[in-house]
Amino acid sequence: MKKYNLLSIILLGITLSNCGDTKKGENSIFNFDTSKFKEQYQPQEALSLEILNPKEKAIDSIVYFANDKKIASKKGLEKLTFELKDQKLGYQNLKALVYYDGGNSEATARVELVSNIHPKLLKYTIVNTYPHDIQAYTQGLEFYRDTLYEGTGNGEGPSGKRGISSLRKTNYKTGEVYKKVELADQYFGEGITILNNKVYQLTWQSNEGYVYNADTFKKEKTFSYFKNIEGWGLTNDGKNLYQSDGTEKIWVIDPETLKEIDFINVYSYETKIKSVNELEWIDGKIYGNVYQKDAIAVINPKNGAVEGIINLADLNNKITKLPDTDVLNGIAYNPKTKTIFVTGKNWDKMFEIKITE
Repeated sequence: MKKYNLLSIILLGITLSNCGDTKKGENSIFNFDTSKFKEQYQPQEALSLEILNPKEKAIDSIVYFANDKKIASKKGLEKLTFELKDQKLGYQNLKALVYYDGGNSEATARVELVSNIHPKLLKYTIVNTYPHDIQAYTQGLEFYRDTLYEGTGNGEGPSGKRGISSLRKTNYKTGEVYKKVELADQYFGEGITILNNKVYQLTWQSNEGYVYNADTFKKEKTFSYFKNIEGWGLTNDGKNLYQSDGTEKIWVIDPETLKEIDFINVYSYETKIKSVNELEWIDGKIYGNVYQKDAIAVINPKNGAVEGIINLADLNNKITKLPDTDVLNGIAYNPKTKTIFVTGKNWDKMFEIKITE
């Protein structure tokens, strides 16, 4: 096995995609010729699309689609070369609408487009270690105006009792909580981000989120998700929100309408990455915790390709281990110090680190 694939498996703990899951259309008149399809493709490659016509119908024209977007039209049975460089990573759902004898019929197929980037293994050094509230089941972490904001879930704390989900402002140097607002018991708080002096907070399985005034914590809005998904991580690029949902997808969200603008699928080379959790926007990239793994993936927000991996497993040896100490989760970038702050669920410490290649 290649070294970079081994890295991805060890650090991100993902399951290899079901390679070559080529879905043939069930149409009995026309089908894509999938005999030359490969198991996986990379963005620099192209697909040769050809329609089989076993009943020798008189074909007028064929309109081709990829993920429901029209890509080309051809006369008769002329082949199509489909360049993949501008397509999203992930499955490409192919469709051909074949016009013949005054009617039309569809043929469908599916191929997988994976990343051609070999992730780099990045190193880190610990700059400082700070106290962290061991009762905080950390779900979101972000700096805003030199203050650290934290969103927590109602996970079980060291006392054995379930905590209450919250949004809080903290003194990162001392762990002191300046201000806190708690969610109702039935809501499990998830990721947070701050944009235009508004704090956005997700909930896990309630299909709703909240918008607060960043200064007062007054709740300004309760919103429903644009579709029935789970709420996991949240960040922003200064214009739009980015939301993870426990799958390989990261959704791009309009902060005003809170509707989907776009999405990316996260891949580490040939491998689909699921369970990307807490997110942080750092210098044009998305840094994401991978749930249940002591690793951070550095993701290109344009195409979903993992470009770097930070293995933080050693931090587990630097915290106080209690029965309820949970996994690494929480990434906050301080633009003044150009350092990253990381912690975990019910961890008693938070670490300020610098990343190098």
